[in-house]
Amino acid sequence: MGVTSNLNNELCAAARGPRNLITDVPGVRVGHATLEDGPGGPLHTGVTAIVPPGDCFTSKLPAAAYVSNGFGKSMGLVQVEELGCLETPILMTNTLSCGACFDALVRHALDTHPQIGVSTGTVNPVVMECNDGPINDIRAMGVRPEHGFEAMRAASEDCEEGAVGAGSGMTCFGLKGGIGSSSRVLSFDGREYTIGVLVMTNFGALECLRIAGVPVGEQLAEFKRSLVSGEDKGSIVAVIATDLPVDARQLRRFAKRVTVGITRCGGYIGNGSGEIVVAFSTANRMNHWAGHEVDGRSLPMIDTAARLSDNAMDVCFRAVSAASEEAIISSLAHADSLIGRTGEITWSLHDLASQAGVDLPAGL
Repeated sequence: MGVTSNLNNELCAAARGPRNLITDVPGVRVGHATLEDGPGGPLHTGVTAIVPPGDCFTSKLPAAAYVSNGFGKSMGLVQVEELGCLETPILMTNTLSCGACFDALVRHALDTHPQIGVSTGTVNPVVMECNDGPINDIRAMGVRPEHGFEAMRAASEDCEEGAVGAGSGMTCFGLKGGIGSSSRVLSFDGREYTIGVLVMTNFGALECLRIAGVPVGEQLAEFKRSLVSGEDKGSIVAVIATDLPVDARQLRRFAKRVTVGITRCGGYIGNGSGEIVVAFSTANRMNHWAGHEVDGRSLPMIDTAARLSDNAMDVCFRAVSAASEEAIISSLAHADSLIGRTGEITWSLHDLASQAGVDLPAGL
């Protein structure tokens, strides 16, 4: 559940939500399907599902995507950028399993909406990925569409972090990475709203790692020179959820601020790293059937919606930046050391710090 509350006030910026997870946004749920063959086995991969509340297809969510460095194979981002909406859950997985997750989202949409492809258009699944090949046998393509369904069925408010689901085989700053999440609660006009961030971390060079401003990576790299690479390879993908009444333009501005969290932790968005963010709001949803008659009534083509003033952006940007930084650290803090497909061990942050005699910041 995020990192504990006494980890450096710089990570706070605003109060954390009760779980310190993206699921603090009302109605948002997260689920995992984990494929693990045990220590030294070939498969260490899976699927993570971010499931917004309600029916995303008939009642679409305002959304945006932002690509800081495009070394990635995510699916569905072009239409999200063009239309400014999200119409399926979001699945995360490994790079070569995007197709299986796309298939799962399509089948899920077809099962629940018989009109798709008949009396209305198709559907735009959103899939995000990172390459877990150093730990997982990615060529085996172990993820199948049923694992996408499994992750969506498992979605709940209490989600695991670390080496679970799509994060099972991920490496972050040369250490065991995976799934991390955090949230912040803001108040406008006497009402509370939540911004939540979930990341899948697979990027960074150990010697660059900073936690709450402390150059922990330099100390760890001195002990474990074999992990020093100098290259920020891999990827990090992130999802922002909020119940703030913001439009697609504002959500894209939110998404850009995830890079602040990345750089605070020591990432520099390297040549071979993909930094990709999708942001959505559960407010001001858009009716797929606008202009049609549904249940005996004609749905309007023009509606009205509340919208957060841009004068509030600074506090939101700070919340996104802080939650992103903490989510990245949380992915490291919750992951355990793992023996991957090659028989080599990928050390967790805690285990390597213990071997090196390095004190981590309080709260980890």
